Amino acid sequence: MAAQEHPERERSQPERLSKDTVFSILSNQRRRYVLSVLHRNSETVELRDLAERIAAWENDVTVADLDYKQRKRVYTSLHQTHLPKLDEAGIVEYDRDRGTITLADRASELDVYLADVGDRGVPWPDLYLGLSATALLFLVATWLDVFPFSSLPDLAVAGVIVVLFAVVAVVNSYLVRRGRIGGGTSIDVLGDAD
Repeated sequence: MAAQEHPERERSQPERLSKDTVFSILSNQRRRYVLSVLHRNSETVELRDLAERIAAWENDVTVADLDYKQRKRVYTSLHQTHLPKLDEAGIVEYDRDRGTITLADRASELDVYLADVGDRGVPWPDLYLGLSATALLFLVATWLDVFPFSSLPDLAVAGVIVVLFAVVAVVNSYLVRRGRIGGGTSIDVLGDAD
């Protein structure tokens, strides 16, 4: 049943998802796959198509290479367990009668936990690692008197490094705080827990 069919549930839902609810929802890989598919599709997704795509990922095959059992196993668990749980939490709108699923507004509360870099850029740890490697190269070039570093005072090179780290840290802090759920710190929950 779609979330819009439960106006009393919408009124009784807390303003934000609790951390326990978030972790419970994201503890299952199939539910994370559901959210991934829905994030990639701005429109309504058919349950049959969703089940096929997830079954293909889980079995590391193309949709065309899936057998009946692989499709049915995923379809059944989505229909009976995972989609109702996501719908009840207000994360998706699941219409059982039509077999359609769309992201609900609350799904955005999970974005910080599902940071899928994909087309959006470089993961923060990789950015800091690259920045550290660059800073080390600057320091080595300064120590070896490599041009143009040989013409700069050591303090200027150190200042540039500190400013670069400060700018990246401020941007990172701003983005994390803007997307933070319940005031907690963001952690990686993209493991394979079921």
